[in-house]
Amino acid sequence: MINFRLIRHLWLFLAVAEEQNFGRAAKRLGMSQPPLSEQIQVLEQALKVKLFERSRRGAKLTPVGTAILPAVRKFAEQLERLELAVDEALAGQSGMLTIGAISTAMFDVLPGLIERLKEDYPHLTVSVREIDSVEAVPALEAGDIDLAFARLDGDLGDSIQSLPLLEDRLMLALPSDHPLAARTRISLASLSNEPLVMFSRKVSPVYFDNLIATCRASGFSPRVLHEVRSVASQIAFVSYGQGIALVPASLKKLAPANVVFRALSEKLNVVTTAVAWNANRSNPLIEAIIARLSAKA
Repeated sequence: MINFRLIRHLWLFLAVAEEQNFGRAAKRLGMSQPPLSEQIQVLEQALKVKLFERSRRGAKLTPVGTAILPAVRKFAEQLERLELAVDEALAGQSGMLTIGAISTAMFDVLPGLIERLKEDYPHLTVSVREIDSVEAVPALEAGDIDLAFARLDGDLGDSIQSLPLLEDRLMLALPSDHPLAARTRISLASLSNEPLVMFSRKVSPVYFDNLIATCRASGFSPRVLHEVRSVASQIAFVSYGQGIALVPASLKKLAPANVVFRALSEKLNVVTTAVAWNANRSNPLIEAIIARLSAKA
């Protein structure tokens, strides 16, 4: 059974925690301060913990209050989503789709997809959140998102399926005054002693591991000098003279004047964007979207 009193108390706790002042929180909530203070005390008694250190300067969270704040914030966000879903149902809306996407997918894939969704499902609410590729599978498994657009490839687990959408060939980005820049094509093996700027494994482990495996297949373990959070940062680091980088050819348009792109002797393609979904969660809308994307892939 839903404890609506506890829900209200948590909302009050969140307001005080964010304002760090009972007076300001009460004003934000449209109530007077004494009842707010009383309700927070009721919550503290119910939880058998002290949540705030009160003083003339305001209300400071105790260690326990600080510890539970992230969970209360997440709970509040879920309540807001629930409230939105109820409002949409009452208004005759057809549902909500939550998409997680890496930044490049927001430019390359999502604009056209969302435009078509608006045409086909005018009452659908689409929520988009930016994620790193490493966050895609956990978010899909937890049900936090319905679709993920990220750098994903290979086996993603029993429940997660994926479809490659965009591929690109790898090229070598290097400073214009680098000795290898004089060549038109460069073999991977010739990079064995070169310092590399790599896309961080923490952000996209599959992408990182595939590049490492490709280098090892060419007979060497790459010297990774820097790990960065985006392919654009790889090019920036190259321009600073911090190494060379294996990057998708489409990034050539971002290269400054002191960075050149050279083709590799080996033809290497990488998945730059894939769509992934949780196959254990039956959803006709997701199935329709995947079918449409499959037809174009």
